[in-house]
Parts: sequence; C-alpha cells; structure tokens
Amino acid sequence: MPTKAKFSVFLQVLAWGPLALIPVAQEALSILMACILISNLGASITEVAKDALVAEYGQKNRIGGLQSYAFMALAVGGTLGNLLGGCFLQKTPPKTMFLVFSVLLSLQLAISSTVREKSLGLSEPSDHNHLKKSIWENIRKQLSDLKTALNADNISCPLTWIVASIATVPILSGSIFCYQTQCLHLDPSIIGMSRVIGQLMLLSMTVLYDRYWKEVPMRKLVGVVQFLYASSLLLDFLLVTRINLKLGIPNEVFACCFSGLAETLAQFKLLPFSMLLASLCPQGCEGSLASFLASSLCLSSIVSGFLGVGLASLIGITSDDYSSLPVGVLIQFLAALLPLGWIHPPAGENFPRPRWTAQTQVDGSLLIVKETQESKDRKLFGYEATKATTINSLLR
Repeated sequence: MPTKAKFSVFLQVLAWGPLALIPVAQEALSILMACILISNLGASITEVAKDALVAEYGQKNRIGGLQSYAFMALAVGGTLGNLLGGCFLQKTPPKTMFLVFSVLLSLQLAISSTVREKSLGLSEPSDHNHLKKSIWENIRKQLSDLKTALNADNISCPLTWIVASIATVPILSGSIFCYQTQCLHLDPSIIGMSRVIGQLMLLSMTVLYDRYWKEVPMRKLVGVVQFLYASSLLLDFLLVTRINLKLGIPNEVFACCFSGLAETLAQFKLLPFSMLLASLCPQGCEGSLASFLASSLCLSSIVSGFLGVGLASLIGITSDDYSSLPVGVLIQFLAALLPLGWIHPPAGENFPRPRWTAQTQVDGSLLIVKETQESKDRKLFGYEATKATTINSLLR
C-alpha cells in the first residue's frame, strides 16, 4: 500500500512541478491538460489506496465505523487546505502556489518512502522472489474473491445504486464556476471560502452520522440525502436567474454560503455506502472491494463530467452566452431525482451489525469464527442479505 501511495504522490509532483518551474508549461494548453491529467491520475490512485487501507485495517482490528473517522480527517484537511489556499491566493501569484504545493507533495513523498507496511498493520512479503512468482496467482485469487462478493445481491445492489446515482447526473460545475467568475465577477477567494464552509458542513454531518444517524434506516437516510442533494442544485438556479438579488442576498454572500452545499452532500452520500459494504464484505476481500468501489466512483464521476459537457454543448452554453444555464440546472435537478425511484422498498430497519461467535477445537490450535446476522437487519434495497462465513485461522 505505501508503494501505491509513493507512486501516486510522485505523479502529482510530476504534474505540479513543471507548472511552478517551467514558464512554458503555464501557457501551452496541451501541457496544462497533460499536467492536470497526470495530477488527477495520481489523486485517483491515492483515493483507491486510501479506501482499501481503511477497509483492511478496520476489518483486521475489528474497528467498526473507521470510514467515518477517515471522512472526518478528509473534511479537516479540506477545510485547512481551502482556507490556506484562499489566503495564499490573495497575496501570492499562482506560480508561487504551485511551487508551495509541489514542495508539500515532495515532503509527503519523502515521508511515504520511510513508512513500512508493517507500521500500518499490513503484513510484509518475506520473500520478494516468491511474491514475484505468485503475483498472477494472487491477482487471480483476488479477482475470484471480488467476483464472489459482487455476485451477492446485498453487495452488488447498493454498489450499483451509488455508482448509477452519480453517473446519471450531468455535472455543470465548470459552467457554474465560469459564470461566477466571468459574469458575476466574483473574487476567487469567495469561491474558496465557499469550499471551506462546505468542508466544515461535511465534518459536522460526519460527526452527526457517527453519533446518531447510523441508527436511521439505510433507505430513509440515503433517500433524504439524495433529495437534499437534488434540491441543493436548485440553489445554482437561484444564482443564475438572479433571484437571490430579489430576495436581498448579494451574489458574494449567496455564493459563499451555498455554492459548496451540493458538493458537500455528494461527498457525504458516499459514507453510508462505504460503511455498509465494509460490513458486508467477505473476510479477506475488504481491500479488493473497497478498491473496486473507489474505482467505480471515479469512473462514475468521469461519466457524469462527460454528460455535463455534452449537456452544456447541447443546450448552447458557451463562454459568451449563459442564457441556457438555468435550463441546464433544471435538467440536472431532474436527473438527480431519478435515483430516488431505484431504491427498492426496504424490509430492514437498522444498519447491519455483524455478530461474531467463536469456537475452538480441543487442541486449541484452530479458531473457527462464524459471522451471522439477523435477516431483518440485512434486507436492504429490496434484497435479503444473508451471510454465514466460516473462517479458519491458526492461533499463535
């Protein structure tokens, strides 16, 4: 896992370094696109590796709800990052910001190079040659375990829903950003502050979820969050139609307080599914399933972005003409409501909670762990999720 982290950070250093040190890189569109592509690739690898590490560590150490703490750390980091970025943006040119970011990434790369897998609770391979010989065997085994997990309705159905709920909504965030900066002439610090407020809201919602909302039935919670997400998209409609001015709310205040709300809800929506799939995942497949989930979410975001570009082109949104932007926002709102019809009527009431029982043989060397759950707690998204897994492991 640290190897993946080092590679992903190296890609981001490779992307941001030229933007800070090579003047031509800041002017050529092709070089800019290549740097952004490499940076996003590195960030995606980091996201996949992070989710897999959290899932594996949580299952190995029997720590429930570890994903919520990861979300809290993500929100705190996002808050500090956006806040510092906004302050630097007001006092320094973009080139200096790129250089500072490259230095921070280089520092992260240096730290990652000194971290051993054993310190993260992961087992290190004892023989590199043996690992090299069996790499394809390990890949086939992981793919087989992943296929087995995905064949279970209680895993595939929620995973399909969350991926489809993202992929079917065309994202117009780029058009909204251009409208805010080119038409409304909002200062970039205003937009950055809206991200800070959004991350603070994400942190607050994650804490509330960890303390109280985990007891809410899954379908009810997801349905409410999805409806709020769709409704938050209409806030952009108020901004582009200048209704906020009629209500006496200046553009700067409205954008600062509400521009980041939809993105915040979209991020928070992932948390219940991450915890759900981690609790339902068969033993030994946690990292593979978490990686598959993160990869699927990245793919769905790409599809959503392409749909947004296609929608903007179809209805005629350009850098000189934003008259069709309200129509695009309304289409986006209607598309965000569609996933509400795909949630099957639930029969369960609570979030799944595994119950573990253990038995040992007479010699005490073999531990048999059996995971069972009440069927009424496992009926989610219209499917009854039943699982009884027997795991054999040697006691040392």
